[in-house]
Amino acid sequence: MSTKNNKIIFDKKILLQAAKDSVYKLKPALLIKNPVIFIVAIGSVLTTIIVIAGILQSDFSIFNLQIAIWLWFTVLFANFSEAIAEGRGKAQAESLRNNRTQTKARKLSGKQEILVLATELKKGDVVICESGDAIPSDGEVIEGIASVDESAITGESAPVIRESGGDRSAVTGGTKVISDRILIRITTEQGNTFIDRMIALVEGAKRQKTPNEIALSILLSGLTIIFLLAVATLPAFFGYALSASGLPSSHNLTIPVLVALLVCLIPTTIGGLLSAIGISGMDRLIQRNVIATSGRAIEAAGDVDVLLLDKTGTITLGNRMATDFIPLENVSFEELADAAQFSSLSDETPEGRSIVILAKEKFNIREREVHQLNATFIPFTAQSRMSGVDYKSEDGKFHSIRKGSAEAIRNYVQNNNGFYPVSIQEIVSELSRQGATPLVVAEDNRILGVIHLKDIVKGGIKQRFAELRKMGIKTVMITGDNALTAAAIAAEAGVDDFMAEAKPEDKLRRIRDEQANGHLVGMIGDGTNDAPALAQADVGIAMNTGTQAAREAGNMVDLDSNPTKLIEVVEVGKQLLMTRGALTTFSIANDVAKYFAIIPAIAVTLYAGNSKVGPLSVLNIMNLGSPQSAILSAVIFNAIIIILLIPLALKGVRYKPVSANIALSRNLLIYGLGGLIAPFIGIKLIDILINL
Repeated sequence: MSTKNNKIIFDKKILLQAAKDSVYKLKPALLIKNPVIFIVAIGSVLTTIIVIAGILQSDFSIFNLQIAIWLWFTVLFANFSEAIAEGRGKAQAESLRNNRTQTKARKLSGKQEILVLATELKKGDVVICESGDAIPSDGEVIEGIASVDESAITGESAPVIRESGGDRSAVTGGTKVISDRILIRITTEQGNTFIDRMIALVEGAKRQKTPNEIALSILLSGLTIIFLLAVATLPAFFGYALSASGLPSSHNLTIPVLVALLVCLIPTTIGGLLSAIGISGMDRLIQRNVIATSGRAIEAAGDVDVLLLDKTGTITLGNRMATDFIPLENVSFEELADAAQFSSLSDETPEGRSIVILAKEKFNIREREVHQLNATFIPFTAQSRMSGVDYKSEDGKFHSIRKGSAEAIRNYVQNNNGFYPVSIQEIVSELSRQGATPLVVAEDNRILGVIHLKDIVKGGIKQRFAELRKMGIKTVMITGDNALTAAAIAAEAGVDDFMAEAKPEDKLRRIRDEQANGHLVGMIGDGTNDAPALAQADVGIAMNTGTQAAREAGNMVDLDSNPTKLIEVVEVGKQLLMTRGALTTFSIANDVAKYFAIIPAIAVTLYAGNSKVGPLSVLNIMNLGSPQSAILSAVIFNAIIIILLIPLALKGVRYKPVSANIALSRNLLIYGLGGLIAPFIGIKLIDILINL
């Protein structure tokens, strides 16, 4: 799925559907979820009843009718803001449904192949997929390797490799095999597949209010109750003032006026936009091809202050390349290159392939027949930190070649009663200081030399880390390299801290330590060994190319499998929090301004005497035409401002990588001051139009 090309905020089809949904959302069961707008709806009903009663009693009031109409518009506009945000998600969900077809699956039953519908598959079933087949459901490759087209999910047409036994074994239902043959074990029940969950999330069907939203809703409800009590006491105060002024009690505030006053004073602006802000935050994340399992994860991303980033693929380009062979004094270049290449023949990593290629290019060392040598290749493991080959030479003797970290090879040679030369340690130290990765090569118990692997830091990454530092976010680089290499790359990349020779349990321990100190931690991973750390992190982003265990453990999935996406996720989270804070500031400032605009205008007749203009008129600084036009202007402005702010709620406040203090000052200046000024201008212009 890709929405990157969809840069239009409003679509005609979405607008029409949102208009219909605005009316549907008038159901009390839906309105009560938003207490502020629910109060407005009650006021609208009450005012409408009074208007109808006036018509029946031949006491029709055009003023009351206009208030009722604009109160209903306030409710509808609030519903519209939520409906249009949901509509964009539903449009994305529809594109996902269109990509999902009723495919048939080739299910293995014993040794027989049975053709069944994909919907009939159960967790644990094994299916066969060959070139041209659609993968029927989520699963893991248990045999074979194939190229898979995942454009239905990621929007990217370039095929990806999926194979058994590694961190690229997970496959998603709805994608398509374009070459070779694989066996897949189904890992999810129907109705709970990755696409099913994506559809539910982007439609907003499973969107629950986040802790921040709940807290803000409680605050808004509290303000509403305070203003409700304040408005309820106004008739008593006005009645006393009218009596003291010698004016008849019939001039007291009517129920429609009180309702209008209440609606203008309670925080209807942020109340109407709150849901839209949350939904659009998830939408902006989806536009970056990241699926969050909850709004809470996005909010947590905005509050993250420690980022754990793997060095390979995130900070560096990820493909360390062999650039040189450095032999000991008594070893020839050809002997070192030959041993290094032989030990790398089965190594399908970019590093291993680069060693084979470098030996061919420099010394014309070609492939050999490994079967005649009875070769057994030893794969790399996180525990041994080395790989190699055991083989039988022409004289019938068995030999072992190992390549790996300096510490691992030192232990290997010394355990085999060999000698580890000081000169090797000097070479290793020098390469490490340069930020390179040294691989030491040994045959039996004899050190041959060092392979120079070079890792390149990504362009512009240092500037990104500097921006994160401005925002108060600490970056920690995680690498399996030795401390010297890690320190050199950390200095070049500009990270704040690093973890060298890190194992999965080290990542988990570091996350727990940071959280114990009151920090919120984000990390990214793709392997089964990353699952515990992803589950522990406040924001855990799993690569879509990763294992099923990693995708289940994290609370976000990056469909592009781009390790640097973590930085973008943090920016989206911060933008969500900034948008909510900015519009809350604007809304409350609006209410303060409307208070000073309306109350003086409706009190101008108190203590008036013969002039009909009382001493309280000096507070009517806006010089509004009449109490009726002042109230009506405020109600109209209150409704229209919600519509005008919908684009900002959907797009989000413009994000800048600055500290929290600077962001707060900026918001107070722009949205606080703007919220104070806007009602004075808007209400005055509407009042002029009404009086014309």
